[in-house]
Amino acid sequence: MFTTLVLVTAMLLAQGASPVAPEPILVDHHRGIPLRDGVTVYADVYRPSRSGRFPTIVVRTPYGVQRENVGVHDRMIQLAKLGYAVVNTDVRGRYESEGQWDPFRAEARDGYDVVEWAARQPWSTGKVAMQGGSYLGHVQWATLGEQPPSLVAAFPAVASTNLYANWITQGGAFHLAFNFGWGVVRMPYRIMQPQWYFTGPDAAPELRYEKLLEHLPLQTMDERAFNHPVKHWRDWLAHDSYDAYWKAISDEERFDRVQVPVMTQGGWFDIFLPGTIDGFVGVRTKGATERARSLTRMVIGPWGHGPSRKYGDLDFGADADRALFDYERRWHDFHMKGVKNGVDTDPPVQIFYMGINRWRGEQDWPIPGTQPSKWYLQPGGKLSTTAPAGEGATSYRYDPSDPVPTTGGNNCCGSPTIAGPVDQKPLDGRADIVRFTSDVLTAPVTIAGKVTMDLHATTDGKDTDWMIKLIDVYPDGKAYPMAEGILRARFREGLDKPQLLTPGQPYRYTIDLIGTAVVFQPGHRIRVDITSSNFPQFDRNLNTGDPLATGTRPRVAQQTIHHSAARPSAIVLPVVRGF
Repeated sequence: MFTTLVLVTAMLLAQGASPVAPEPILVDHHRGIPLRDGVTVYADVYRPSRSGRFPTIVVRTPYGVQRENVGVHDRMIQLAKLGYAVVNTDVRGRYESEGQWDPFRAEARDGYDVVEWAARQPWSTGKVAMQGGSYLGHVQWATLGEQPPSLVAAFPAVASTNLYANWITQGGAFHLAFNFGWGVVRMPYRIMQPQWYFTGPDAAPELRYEKLLEHLPLQTMDERAFNHPVKHWRDWLAHDSYDAYWKAISDEERFDRVQVPVMTQGGWFDIFLPGTIDGFVGVRTKGATERARSLTRMVIGPWGHGPSRKYGDLDFGADADRALFDYERRWHDFHMKGVKNGVDTDPPVQIFYMGINRWRGEQDWPIPGTQPSKWYLQPGGKLSTTAPAGEGATSYRYDPSDPVPTTGGNNCCGSPTIAGPVDQKPLDGRADIVRFTSDVLTAPVTIAGKVTMDLHATTDGKDTDWMIKLIDVYPDGKAYPMAEGILRARFREGLDKPQLLTPGQPYRYTIDLIGTAVVFQPGHRIRVDITSSNFPQFDRNLNTGDPLATGTRPRVAQQTIHHSAARPSAIVLPVVRGF
């Protein structure tokens, strides 16, 4: 271990406090933290150099705590300058930390051990909070279920709460681009690997992402890329339903053990939006203490995997880009220092309404008073609030060898895909997308909350996918996805209850489009796009019912969407009244 003295030259103004004189900051490098099984993980500890005890923040990362990671390093210095001690540690098996890297599996017990180690240090008050986003948020959820006694609050941003349901899959469909790009390309070993092998100008044609992701079976895609297997990739594919392997590490199974307040933060176009929402709702309704339930908060902006003003093709205005650090600081000051800054009286939900580009505070999620409004699919590609009469059906042909290419939507951080609110024009003319569009709106339609598709459909295969997009069509014809959802048909009874289809039999499906907040303006139209693929964001359903890992035989499927009086299909929009 060695120590660096960082001189602080800026004057700081804490909220509600007088200016603080500049002071040096200490960074203790390579601090060993012993875990219960004898493994040692290593951390950098940032703290004020003056003697004393400080409220302590734990950050656990698989991406390296080294000082070359400038953004993380600067954030830790900022917190130390504000009077916090920060323990920034590599997780087990990554970078300097000992042990075997096996994503997700040890984070609960390791998180408990690191929190309690931090609380015992002579520079700590014994009060500990956690923060960080993405995997750094997941490790917080895992730790929360272990109930470490020194933990006071947590701030998991853009994080999953159910690794099967809102990381590895959505609706049972495998997040191919993300899982492969993250789990095989960048994170197979102790040190994060570059992607230029697969994207750079010198990449072999057969190894470029656009070719590699077409490889079947998925089980050997790792060998195709690296000539050897990646264990966790094989494990994910082998456990292709929500079985005991996934339930053992699902935070949603343990919301009732969360004892402290949690701030969840996310984006309407983030891949982990379901975790952001489910985490808030889970703690608010199932948390183990009144303090946890009453003080848990949620913020969702028009973002992807982090705050920004512009995402996809849309600029949401200057107020959209809110610094995450401002939320973190305010949250920690309230819970760790007792600063009276209004965290306890803030609206529990703060969300950004797209379409009018405005933030608004809400009292809960679902928003109280929201009314479900059914918009029915109609013959001729119409969409209206009137239930269909008589007969009606629309058919298309889905060929896994020619899937619909990913064009916008909720994605992140794996192999390159186009994400966010992106104009759907490149998909115009495809015969394997059916579209249902409303008349031009004469008054605003404001929605905020969970969006679902009540779909009646038939396929001639044993399995298939149903991919749904909710689209805002502008007066100039540009069409931007506001929410999306997918369901692998075999999981229609539940992610832990796979059951193949009887070919040719109509089924009723409920497809979760997660959530959104948007005002569809007068002059716009509301559109629903339905197809059976979204590649490479999701793997291609081969329509055979073969196992995810080993399937190699694509078959063309004939798909029928029903919109008749007997089988009325509708998208259910959560309409906000009195907006």
